[in-house]
Amino acid sequence: MIELEGVPELVDPVMVAAFEGWNDAGDAASAAVAHLDREWKGEVFAALDAEDYYDFQVNRPTVFLDGGVRKITWPTTRLSVVRIGGDTPRDLVLVRGIEPSMRWRSFCNEILGFAHELGVEMVVILGALLGDTPHTRPVPVSGVTSDADLARTMDLEETRYEGPTGIVGILQEACTHAGVPAVSLWAAVPHYVSQPPNPKATLALLNRLEDLIDLRIPLGELPEDARAWQLGVDQLAAEDSEVAEYVQSLEEARDTAELPEASGEAIAREFERYLRRRDGGPGPGPGPGSHATDGESASYLRDTSSGRTRPPKPQRPDPEAGAKGEAEPKNEEGPEEADSSDE
Repeated sequence: MIELEGVPELVDPVMVAAFEGWNDAGDAASAAVAHLDREWKGEVFAALDAEDYYDFQVNRPTVFLDGGVRKITWPTTRLSVVRIGGDTPRDLVLVRGIEPSMRWRSFCNEILGFAHELGVEMVVILGALLGDTPHTRPVPVSGVTSDADLARTMDLEETRYEGPTGIVGILQEACTHAGVPAVSLWAAVPHYVSQPPNPKATLALLNRLEDLIDLRIPLGELPEDARAWQLGVDQLAAEDSEVAEYVQSLEEARDTAELPEASGEAIAREFERYLRRRDGGPGPGPGPGSHATDGESASYLRDTSSGRTRPPKPQRPDPEAGAKGEAEPKNEEGPEEADSSDE
C-alpha cells in the first residue's frame, strides 16, 4: 500500500468500487466511478502497490511526456474521496482500478483495511456483463448481495450463484465475511454492441446507485451521450436487415418477460427519481452530445474475431475464457430468472 496523503475524516461514508477487466463490459462500471470522481472532484489519498498485484506483461505500464520529461504510469488501484455537502452531507470513497492479476485475497484485505479505517458503512461494487438484451430498451441493472438481511431491507436479490467469478464477486464475499454490508450492481450490456464506451449502461448504473444510497448524482453530459450512442446503434442496425431482425427478436422477448415490471415498480422508481431531482434543483446542465464518427460507429456492431458487422446467433460465451466483459454462467450474482444478472 502506498499512502499519498493522510486519511481524511469522513461523514457517513459509502465505498463505491469498480474494476476494469472481466467484470466491466463496455467499460460501463469503471466509467461510472470515473464520472463520480470527475463530477465531484475526487481527491486521491492512497494507491495500492502495483508490484504486489499486477502482471506487467498483462497490464503494461505506459510512458508519457510531461514537459519534455518521460514518465511512467503503472497499472494500479487508487482510492479517492469526494465530499458531498447539502442538507444531509455524505462522503464517498471511490475505488477505481484494474482487476488484479494475483493475490486477490490480499488485495481485498487492503481495500477492507481502508474501509475499516475510514468508517465505511457500506460497500457498493459496480459491474457490467454481456447479455441478450436489446440496446433500444432500458438497461437492466440487478442489485445482489450475500447478506440475507440486507437483501430484505434494501429490496435486493440474495445471490445463489455457483461457478467462476471475478474480483467483484471475491470482494463482495470478503466484505460479507468481514461483517461489512456489501451490494453489487450489475448492468447488462448488449453482447452485439460490446465495444466501449457504453454511456447508456453507465447512466443506468448511476441511476441505480442514486436510488440505493439516496443521493442525487450530477449526471452532466451522460444523458445526451447515452441518446447519441443509441442513435448511432439504431442507424447501424437499420442498415442491415439481419441485425434489425435480431434486435426485434430481443425486444419482443424482453417486453414479454418484463411486462408486469413495466407497469409497476419500475414506473414508481422513475417517478420518485424525477421528483427527487425536481425538488433538489437542477444539477450541472447537459452539454452537447458527442456523436460518434462513422469510423467509431462501425466498431459498435463488429465481431472483432471474424470481421462481421452483424451479431452472432444468441449463445452464451464460454466463461472459462475469462476475456474482458465476457458473460459468466447464467445466474451469476443475481436474480435466477434474468440472463442479465450473471457476473
